[in-house]
Amino acid sequence: MIVYTTKGGKYFSIAESFKADATNLRGVYINLTNRCNNDCAFCLRDKKVMTAEKSLWLEREPSADEVKAELDAVPFDFVSEVVFCGFGEPTIRLDVLTELLRYVKATHPEISTRLNTNGLGNLEHGRDISAEFKNILDVASISLNAATAERYLQITRSKFGFQAYAAMFDFAEKMKAVVPHVVMTIVDKVTPPDEIEQCKKICAAHYLTLRIRPYEAN
Repeated sequence: MIVYTTKGGKYFSIAESFKADATNLRGVYINLTNRCNNDCAFCLRDKKVMTAEKSLWLEREPSADEVKAELDAVPFDFVSEVVFCGFGEPTIRLDVLTELLRYVKATHPEISTRLNTNGLGNLEHGRDISAEFKNILDVASISLNAATAERYLQITRSKFGFQAYAAMFDFAEKMKAVVPHVVMTIVDKVTPPDEIEQCKKICAAHYLTLRIRPYEAN
């Protein structure tokens, strides 16, 4: 699926969700790519069992026009947020991502936009990409995952190696200058309680909000 909604850890097409109960259609998710520059040990790509008709695995990457066509069919009267997440890392497709963010803001300026990212976009593109999100992105949700660079690399198995952890924080700091809300996230059942406390202190020191996400099992 490219554009979908979620409920109870399950994925639904827009038409299916709207037909069932429009009042439950709160967030719309956009899946742009399977590609990722991390290989997280807890990733849903390896853990989540999905039926063929509700799979997030893309046979090919959709064009911006294809995604726009699906967005045009969304009942936006019942939507509070549009989230760019991808089964992979959405910033890998930066040009398409920013084009679609502009499209959502142009057609539905009242709708909040969010990017779920691992925060490695600057490493991926070899430059600072944060300014490209100015005025089109409301929330940047960045996966912190761990309290130390060593632990981060162990969990994420990033292709960028040891430098990834510092780069992720640098991206978060740069995004604070252009995006209204920057949130760091960790996963509850993946992160031990003592490390959660460390992450809270780290985020507080950086003046960043920390959100503890529930682990999504089958």
